[in-house]
Amino acid sequence: MSISSFIQTESAGSTRTTRRIKVEVKNLSFSYGERKALNDVSFEVEEGTIAGILGPNGSGKTTLFRILSTLLPLTSGSVKLAGFSYPAEGALARSVLGIVFQSPSLDKKLTVEENLQHQGHLYNLHGKDLRQRIDELLELFHLSERKKDLVETLSGGLQRRVEVAKGILHQPEILILDEPSTGIDPAARREIWNYLFTLRNEFHLTILVTTHLMEEAERCDKVLIMDKGKVVAWDSPDQLRSLIPGLILTVRSSTLELLEQQIVSLGRTPIKVNGALVVESKRGENYSSLLQFAANLLEKQPNSISALTIAQTSLEDVFLHLTGHQFLIGEKEDETAY
Repeated sequence: MSISSFIQTESAGSTRTTRRIKVEVKNLSFSYGERKALNDVSFEVEEGTIAGILGPNGSGKTTLFRILSTLLPLTSGSVKLAGFSYPAEGALARSVLGIVFQSPSLDKKLTVEENLQHQGHLYNLHGKDLRQRIDELLELFHLSERKKDLVETLSGGLQRRVEVAKGILHQPEILILDEPSTGIDPAARREIWNYLFTLRNEFHLTILVTTHLMEEAERCDKVLIMDKGKVVAWDSPDQLRSLIPGLILTVRSSTLELLEQQIVSLGRTPIKVNGALVVESKRGENYSSLLQFAANLLEKQPNSISALTIAQTSLEDVFLHLTGHQFLIGEKEDETAY
């Protein structure tokens, strides 16, 4: 029995053959009272793709996660999960989903093995098939030696591994993870992503990850950038970075207005971001040319510039370029609280 094999679902009543895996969202809108959390969102995710849903607080990514997880009703637009329409084919749509929530869902008073056993029972898995499936996952996630350990004795990174294993126990076609790196250290974060890469490369699992971390978004095959309920961009990280010529000059000063006027007089259009001025390089402009511009600016304003840096374009720069404002993060915002 393997991840790519057929699975039995109680709701279907018969063995379900694997359809081409993808997520299809068309013209999706959703409101909490008078506030529109999602506004005409459309995108598709192909089989074997890791797709990142990237956005700051209040961008709509949490609401999108809840709808794709079938936790919220569909009020406008259409959603298909592995070919099954939600909510018309809700039971079948849920059967192809594996979900890993940001908040821990493990019973810490049970062992690793017991958590997986109870998850299997929810999907009508029992006996030899369940034991074999659990053993496969324990081996895949390097948890075999910890299967008898209570979850409460595991590190945050190991608990997250168990969460992911639990999410794919029933052999879903789509795995959705909400902020998977929350509460774990950088080393554990890299380990989790290595497991996600394995699930994509070896088992062609389609994976959606909501995140506010640029580092995570860079690891995805494609990134859906959201802001104020709308899709700002949907492409690979490389293609998104290509929207900006390539280099970013950041200048800090105690007299931003005076410096801004000087930059404009030199033929550039700066953007104010977090107490600094950001200048994008011109298309085709190399590092030496932008460095010369920076030198000219420093020569004209030697006493007002406190810091000056030149760096390659990042996804955060792309967000600023597309929206005109910086990427704000903080405590996770409840998008329903409006």
